[in-house]
Amino acid sequence: RFHHTSTSHCCSCSKTISSEKYQDPFQLGRKDLKNLYEDIKKELLVSAAELKEMCDYYFDGKGKAFRPMIVVLMARACNIHHNNSKEVQASQRSVAIIAEMIHTASLVHDDVIDDANSRRGKRTLNQIWGERKAVLAGDFILSAASVALARIGNTTIISVLTQVIEDLVRGEFLQLGSKENENERFAHYLEKTFKKTASLIANSCKAVSILGCPDPKVHEIAYQYGKNVGIAFQLIDDVLDFTSCADHLGKPTAADLKLGLATGPVLFACRQFPEMNAMIMRRFSKPGDVERAWKYVLQSDGVQQTTYLAQRYCHAATREIRKLRPSPEREALVHLTEMVLMRDK
Repeated sequence: RFHHTSTSHCCSCSKTISSEKYQDPFQLGRKDLKNLYEDIKKELLVSAAELKEMCDYYFDGKGKAFRPMIVVLMARACNIHHNNSKEVQASQRSVAIIAEMIHTASLVHDDVIDDANSRRGKRTLNQIWGERKAVLAGDFILSAASVALARIGNTTIISVLTQVIEDLVRGEFLQLGSKENENERFAHYLEKTFKKTASLIANSCKAVSILGCPDPKVHEIAYQYGKNVGIAFQLIDDVLDFTSCADHLGKPTAADLKLGLATGPVLFACRQFPEMNAMIMRRFSKPGDVERAWKYVLQSDGVQQTTYLAQRYCHAATREIRKLRPSPEREALVHLTEMVLMRDK
């Protein structure tokens, strides 16, 4: 049901770029994210010098803060929708900080699991400090996020955001398995994508909507927007693993194949080249598997199909967010779906 052959399918969200209401999400979210990384470092106050150095290494302020930006824009859009309040509440900003902390902790742990040596264009914690210390640093960041979450003092918000941590673990387990049946395999891939990437965005958006507006319909809009944008973001990430040069992406290309992972472009390519099935089941472990799979993907329309699928998720996100009252933040969230599709790293 995800298979599309139409090449005329293009992204309708591009209309918003030329409209007068066009808002740059990064510009609009900037004032709410001022001192974001300094505030995160305050949450990570530690006496152990080495642990502090490890935390500072990742929270260096050079990240795009993509997730916190979505969270503060969603907070403003929901607040305006509810009572025309233009301010982000302190508790909503805390959710943005916690989201970035959970995300970073998951990257630290992922890099250990994958034995990765580069992330965001620099060496990983496990490469510099070793696996054991990297695991502990990830644990420490998660524990600090939990303390910040408890401080919000709202049991509903605690429940929504702890779901993210459960999903991250379940997603990692899903990634360790694979399915024989082709349809099951795609469903497995999308479920893993939701749990590992989209759940954090979906539940963080839901959390700030709960803090800003009592209407359950708004909570569902926020959740669905975050879920659809999150899945699209990861689908494009999986495309970039085949199309971007390593310098640009900040990590080696074909990294997923080398880890034995069959992502969207591979699963779509497998429909044209069934001989890839055996490679997928053995997780590209035989000599030459990675190179052969790479060639099959580039000869197929796997990259194109995965991009179309990402467009469909972005359209769904746009449909959801347009249910809120008009605001510059709402338009910025619409435009963000376009940016997700256009990104090259």
